[in-house]
Amino acid sequence: MQTHARGHLVYAAGGVLAVHTERGTSIVPANRVAWTPGGFEHHHRAHGDTDMRIVFLAPSAARLLPDRPAVFLASGLAREVLLALTGPRAHDDAAPGYSRSARARLLRVLVEELREAREQPLQLPEPRDDRLRAVARMLSDNPADNATLAELGRAVGAGTRTLSRLLRTELGMTFYEWRTQLRVCHALVLLADGHDTTRTAHACGWANPSSFIAAFTDLVGTTPGRYRAGS
Repeated sequence: MQTHARGHLVYAAGGVLAVHTERGTSIVPANRVAWTPGGFEHHHRAHGDTDMRIVFLAPSAARLLPDRPAVFLASGLAREVLLALTGPRAHDDAAPGYSRSARARLLRVLVEELREAREQPLQLPEPRDDRLRAVARMLSDNPADNATLAELGRAVGAGTRTLSRLLRTELGMTFYEWRTQLRVCHALVLLADGHDTTRTAHACGWANPSSFIAAFTDLVGTTPGRYRAGS
């Protein structure tokens, strides 16, 4: 775990990244950008063959982005700016580097692009209530578990109405939305590790691949097959 005074953007040019903070876990597939504000304790984990790029933002730029962790879809322009800021010109002494003013202009363009970008529902919030945290651990350990909320509640000593209320107040989701999002996040990791669509669907709790493809596409914006192929 580490903490930075400045906020930072993490970009997955390839593969899948997970960014863990006290607020939860951001899943960052290729061509997405995770934002972590300054002061948040965090750590990163890579899945598959991952190309990770990091850009730090000064407070004047960071104030234009959310004050909480978030994941954004990277536009073509944002992607090229991120690659430019983290490419050889930024790290190789033999390559001509950007001047301070040029870098500042690129950062402004990047922040403006992210302000216009669609936020992705790939941030799994961390529950605060102990009973809800126990349910989250059970589902994370076995995303294929199809137990109902009532069955999970009996295992942790809480009723369905109590857990449903906690989900709404703490996470802003229904149980169905939460479990679907958790499963899709697990699916991103499995696909990055080389599993095919059918195997991933079954491992994450879908009875048939078509239902998995529909849920995955709704959250990620592309089909599992196209995502796995890198398009």
